[in-house]
Amino acid sequence: MYDGHFEEDNLTPDEAKSQADMLAWHPIMFQVARVLSSTGILKEVKSGRKKGITPETIADKLSIPLYGVKVLLEVSLSIGLTKLMAHNTYTISKMGYFWLLDKQIEINMNYVHHVCYKGMFHLEEAILTNKAAGLKELGPWEKIYEGLSLLDEPIKKSWFDFDHYYSDVAFKKIFPEIFKDNPKMILDVGGNTGKFSIACCEYNKDVKMTIVDLAGQWNRAKKNIDELGLSDRISGHVMDVLIDDPVYPKNADIVWMSQFLDCFSEEEIVHIISNASKSMHENSALYIMELFWDRQSHPVPAYCLHGTSIYFTAMANGNSKMYHSEDMRQCVEKAGLKVVKDVQVENGYHTLYRCELA
Repeated sequence: MYDGHFEEDNLTPDEAKSQADMLAWHPIMFQVARVLSSTGILKEVKSGRKKGITPETIADKLSIPLYGVKVLLEVSLSIGLTKLMAHNTYTISKMGYFWLLDKQIEINMNYVHHVCYKGMFHLEEAILTNKAAGLKELGPWEKIYEGLSLLDEPIKKSWFDFDHYYSDVAFKKIFPEIFKDNPKMILDVGGNTGKFSIACCEYNKDVKMTIVDLAGQWNRAKKNIDELGLSDRISGHVMDVLIDDPVYPKNADIVWMSQFLDCFSEEEIVHIISNASKSMHENSALYIMELFWDRQSHPVPAYCLHGTSIYFTAMANGNSKMYHSEDMRQCVEKAGLKVVKDVQVENGYHTLYRCELA
């Protein structure tokens, strides 16, 4: 939960100026760190262990010009990825170790570089126009969702790796809550590649799933579903949830929305929830699972979520973000529902709202 750390400003003037000075160079330093990984240079530094390794040895082993190895390693000292030892040898630092080997950091790095980096040049235009002005760097779409299945590699892989990493870890944690009333039919709104629906069918042998999504996403999900032999239990309902009068399948015991509503503006969220709720009966529940920046127990996850908000601004749609939990609650209430259960998922990052008809 939010602990008030955004209220604090404990830096001395000198510390504050130093932070601001370094911020001006962050985009360049990020690329240095990425290239140290992609070229294998940082891996070679790690292999040198405590004894260290010289730039000459690395250049020779990787067939990279010595100039390039030297300049990257020198800059890595200021970043904090390496340490310079006696006899001009480099060893890896604690930060360098995590940058090289931590899966979450690798996923974030690839996502920022492949999906977001070029488009950020257009951020100011996106802010002033409420349009995803940076998306033109990836393709000719108004919103990224239209082109997810058409993205070039490695952009597509980086996008889906990022999306799945931050949802898959939570699914098993919330299944006891989702299945406590033995639902027979679950509507998976924004089901994307079908991972949640597939996981539900693996968890419960009787449940039937319907995925609501755009045609491109459903076609990708259907392929995964068919390969697993689950086409008799998971069906698709192709639809744009933003059309004026969307028709959802009726009599859903549960309507599920996981990391989906952050893809829309507050007005669009109200539209989606109010229309999806028409598929509910009096005993149904609508579940929303989201990463709320104010619910993070540490500054780093909140920092990552704020960065993700800018992806939505410049690259995805121009009008959504990672939300404050109370903003989402207000959207639920405006849509004619009420939050009856508010659960902090065990992984510490996600929040699960159980909503019912008001």
